[in-house]
Amino acid sequence: MSVQERRAVSARRESLLGDEPGAFAVARFVRVTPMKARRVVDLVRGMGVDDALATLKFAPQAAAATVYKVVDSAAANAEGTEHLSRADLVVVKAYVDEGPTLKRHRPRAQGRATRIDKRTSHITVVVGPRADEEPAKKADGKKAADKKGRTR
Repeated sequence: MSVQERRAVSARRESLLGDEPGAFAVARFVRVTPMKARRVVDLVRGMGVDDALATLKFAPQAAAATVYKVVDSAAANAEGTEHLSRADLVVVKAYVDEGPTLKRHRPRAQGRATRIDKRTSHITVVVGPRADEEPAKKADGKKAADKKGRTR
């Protein structure tokens, strides 16, 4: 299947990337709470892939190992399917959704029981090529707008 055909087929890719080049990876039903996973994902959002992997490798949080695998997988998907260079990839989007909660009970005093919620997460990472910003054009546009707005 060609890249164009695959893009037409995948609604998930369309919602995450649109027509832009890039790739994504998802880890579903990960046994880590979404709040703890979001702390780790917030560290790497917007970083280059190599920098993100280096950060995750030495992060003390337990969720860092899973996020490391997802970022690495997304980068491998971009290399394999989109033929993008790993050095130019950036973590464009990264977010954590809540998965199903496993409900367990713990015996307590006087015959009571309390519920223990074992939460799960769905971790999504989208990587894309580094966007080359051109500050000169933006600055020129601002200067032109300032000159038009001034009256003497």
